[in-house]
Amino acid sequence: MASNKPAPEAPSPFSADTFGDAERSWEEWNPTEESIRPVRGRHRVAKQRGLARSSTVLGVGVIAAVGAGGMATAQDKAPVSISLPDSIADNLPDAKSLPGVGSFMSDDAEPAPVAAAAPLTNVGLTGAEAEQGTDAGEALRARILQQAEQQQASADAEAKAAAEKAAAEKAAEEAKKQQDRAEAEAAAKKKAAEEAAAKKKEAERLAKLAASFSLPTSSYTLTSTYGQSGAMWSSGQHTGLDFAGSTGAPLKAVHSGTITSAGWSGSYGYRTVLQLEDGTEIWYAHQSSIDVSVGQKVTTGQTIGRMGATGNVTGTHLHLEVRTAGGSAMDPMAWLNSKGLNV
Repeated sequence: MASNKPAPEAPSPFSADTFGDAERSWEEWNPTEESIRPVRGRHRVAKQRGLARSSTVLGVGVIAAVGAGGMATAQDKAPVSISLPDSIADNLPDAKSLPGVGSFMSDDAEPAPVAAAAPLTNVGLTGAEAEQGTDAGEALRARILQQAEQQQASADAEAKAAAEKAAAEKAAEEAKKQQDRAEAEAAAKKKAAEEAAAKKKEAERLAKLAASFSLPTSSYTLTSTYGQSGAMWSSGQHTGLDFAGSTGAPLKAVHSGTITSAGWSGSYGYRTVLQLEDGTEIWYAHQSSIDVSVGQKVTTGQTIGRMGATGNVTGTHLHLEVRTAGGSAMDPMAWLNSKGLNV
């Protein structure tokens, strides 16, 4: 059976035994200018009252910044009471008697500013959102999503603009390449047409010349060309073009002109010189006979002599030389080719 005796009272932490002096009693202590060291500088006790009020407002702002979701959750919980044992509460000193604290609790102190009457769950909401009952957390979430969508839309627009710019540049580059190719093809076609026209013109010129020029003999074999070296020639080099053939084969005038020399000429044997209108001389050497005389006019293809082996020779052939009006020798094959004749 339970006992009705009261439980022994717990010893107070602020009892006389605790402080070591049972006879000592508490007295009111009023600080004076003589007993308190004066505060120097700008930091005075009077200024701390405003600091306390500012701290109160700052605390309210910090709590509001925590977030409406957390505040809403805190509102759903039941309030918790805080109490102290009577033994402790009875021995606590009066707050107004503590140095530097009484001034904060004076009767004439200005009241601390009161926070906005709006509930903390409405922090960050517009008036319209508060009237519609929008939750602060949901409103913040919606704003963040809206901002993210705007940023994404801006990024997409920039990417699209960059892609369009790159596509336009690529299209312009491709168009330029196509234009360059077209211009190059046109230039190549033009050049080919010009070359073809030039070739045609040259062919026509050579055909016209060929009609007025003729090879010196019809049946022949080339045995020595211009510029060959050897001991057979007095100058050490061959100065003409040798057409080997049969004795008595007719020799023809390569072009119309005048006979300036016809007769014996030492190592050349029987020689005939035909001077053309431009002064060029054609020498026919080693003939077996001469059919023209000096001063005679001849035409292209007319027979002027016969092939032989007179003079300094090793066999029957025509030694043909081509010289300028000044007497300088030139390559007979190149000269005949320039007249449209293929030797």
